[in-house]
Amino acid sequence: QVQLVESGGGLVQAGGSLKLSCAASGSIFSIALMGWYRQAPGKQREFVARITSSFNTYYAGSVKGRFTISRDNAKNTVFLQMNSLKPEDTAVYYCNIAPRGYGLGSSDSYWGQGTQVTVSS
Repeated sequence: QVQLVESGGGLVQAGGSLKLSCAASGSIFSIALMGWYRQAPGKQREFVARITSSFNTYYAGSVKGRFTISRDNAKNTVFLQMNSLKPEDTAVYYCNIAPRGYGLGSSDSYWGQGTQVTVSS
C-alpha cells in the first residue's frame, strides 16, 4: 500500500503564487516518475507536469514558464511551485507517482486525494 498526502492548495488572486506538496509513504520500493495532474469542473483530468528520478522535467504547454516541479527523493516528496496564476488554473490538483517500469497516470500508478486550487480574477 502506498499513501500520498497532498497539501498547499487554497484561494489566491490572479497573478499570485501557491506551492503544492505531495508526500508518499508506505510500501515504496522505487519511485521513477512523479507528477501532477489537474481537473477543472466539467472537464477531464489533464497532465500538468512530471519529473523523473534523475530530475528531468516536462510541462504542459499551458503552464510552462509559470509552474516548476521538483522532488526530494530522500523524503519521497514532489512539489509544484505555481507562479503567475490565472483563473483558468482553477482546478483540483492531484499528485501521481509511478513505480519503475510503469507510466505516470497508468492503472499501476498511485494518486493523491486532490487539493483544490482556486484563482480569483
